[in-house]
Amino acid sequence: MQDANKTTLMEFQLVGFSSFLKYHSEIFYAVLLAYIVCIIGNFIIIVLVMTHISLQIPMYFFIFIFAISEMMCVSVTIPKLLYILAKTDYRISVIGCFTQMYALHAIGETECFLLALMAFDRFLAINNPLQYSSVMNNAFCCVLGTLPWMAGFIISFIPVIFTALLEYCGPNKIDQFFCDLAPLQNLACSNPTISNFVTMLAAIPAVVFPFTMIVVLYITIIKTVLKINSNAGKKKAFSTCSSHLIVVCLFYGTIIIVYIRPKGSHYDKFLSLMYTVITPMLNPFIYTLRNTEVKNALQKSVRLLRKQVL
Repeated sequence: MQDANKTTLMEFQLVGFSSFLKYHSEIFYAVLLAYIVCIIGNFIIIVLVMTHISLQIPMYFFIFIFAISEMMCVSVTIPKLLYILAKTDYRISVIGCFTQMYALHAIGETECFLLALMAFDRFLAINNPLQYSSVMNNAFCCVLGTLPWMAGFIISFIPVIFTALLEYCGPNKIDQFFCDLAPLQNLACSNPTISNFVTMLAAIPAVVFPFTMIVVLYITIIKTVLKINSNAGKKKAFSTCSSHLIVVCLFYGTIIIVYIRPKGSHYDKFLSLMYTVITPMLNPFIYTLRNTEVKNALQKSVRLLRKQVL
């Protein structure tokens, strides 16, 4: 009799910003501006790497891939958020919700592996400079560039499937502006213990392993750099890593703040905005302002554009 009274949900409601209804317009324009800047900034990085020979080396090849993933990641959640803020329509279909969740986690985990791969590239360049060019050839770079996408999309598929197999028959309000594993598992009518366990288990290879790899590689890099006698050599070595280190700190820092800190505040949604749109918006500026080669390529492109216009 109890099973007969259960009704399968057809939609969820993303009510993350429903408590800030009178500020919807301000939030809409702020998020829209950040989204546009993010897309344009990462698109510029992509164009610069494609059109300037000086940037067609392994380090910028991985930055190129990372910029593509950033554009994809923000486009998974932000357009839906903008629609919610503009129309005050919080509904999302069950299929749409799980599709968004899978895409978000797949791309996010891909970026974790990409950041580890970029750290490996810097490790190889600084610790084995003589072998770097022969090892990091075009074919090997292409193989390395595809591995994060394969790993991200395969690993994220497992917890999403376990979460999708849960029964949803009661509450349908998700206190967030995008579909995520934990909020959905909390809404399930069936026992989510196995799904919770699988989610935590999947986080080990997808998040913990890349982070540990980055830490170990950079400890080794720092030890190698400190052994360099000249200050100019040390500065040059550190300058090639500084942009990547800042991006890693922003990426993992915001994830730790959002997912590990105690929950319960209405303002948690604004913290979620940090890693879904603000951090991807800042990354192109970090790579541009702290990288001489990118700045030079950008200046050349601007001068060439001016000549064509005039």
